[in-house]
Amino acid sequence: MAEKTILRRGDTVRVIAGRDKGKTGKILAIADGRVTVERVNIIKRHTRANPSKNVRGGILEKEASLHVSNVSIVCPGCGKHTRIGRNVQADGTRTRICRRCGTNLDQ
Repeated sequence: MAEKTILRRGDTVRVIAGRDKGKTGKILAIADGRVTVERVNIIKRHTRANPSKNVRGGILEKEASLHVSNVSIVCPGCGKHTRIGRNVQADGTRTRICRRCGTNLDQ
C-alpha cells in the first residue's frame, strides 16, 4: 500500500539526508513513498541503442528517486526548510501552512 504524503509535484524541497544533503529543487514526480527532484541524486544509466524506439546508446545522466523522509519542503515566505501544518478554512477546504512562519504553502 502506498504511503500518504503531503508533498505535491512542483513543490520546492531541500534534501536533508544522504549524498546530496543541502541541495534544493522542484519535485518532478511522486510514487510509492519516493520523490524525484530535479538536478538531485543524479545517476548514470548505460543504455544500448534501440533503432525501433529511436533511442541512442551511451551513458545518460538522469535523476533517481529519493525517499520522502529525506526531503523537506522549503517555505516561500521564510526561505527555510520546514515541517508542514494543516489549516482548515471557513469554507471547509484544507490548506498546508509553514510551521515556522505560518505562510500558506498552497498559493
